[in-house]
Amino acid sequence: MTDIADHGVRFGRIAAMLPVRDMARAEAFYTNVLGFRKVFENGDPVGFMIMKRDAGEVHLTLQPTHKAPAFNVAHLMVDDVDALHALCQEHGLRIIKRLQDKDYGLRAFVFEDPDGNRIDVGQPI
Repeated sequence: MTDIADHGVRFGRIAAMLPVRDMARAEAFYTNVLGFRKVFENGDPVGFMIMKRDAGEVHLTLQPTHKAPAFNVAHLMVDDVDALHALCQEHGLRIIKRLQDKDYGLRAFVFEDPDGNRIDVGQPI
C-alpha cells in the first residue's frame, strides 16, 4: 500500500472551523480581542467567515444551536504566550487550563472563546 505522498499530492493550508451561535459577536471577539481581520464572508445573513492574523487562520460557521465540546478544538502557536494569556484574563475569558510550562517543551494554556470553543495556546520553551 502506498501513502498519499507517493502520489505527489502536496497539502496546502488547513484551518480550524469553529461553530459560533452569533456571527456578529464572534467577529467582534476575533477582531477586537485577538486582532484577526475578516478576509471573506458568505451568506445573507452571514453564515461563514474567514478570519486571518499573521500566519493564523480560523473559519467561523454559524450554528445557532452549537453546544461546545469539552475538548480543545484548535491549537494556536504564538511567540508570546504570556502576553496572550494576560489579554485573555483582561477580557474575562474563561481559562480552562492555567498557564504553565509543559514537559513536552511548550509553555501553554487553554481558553474558551465566547461560544465555548476551547483553544489550546502554546509557545516553545
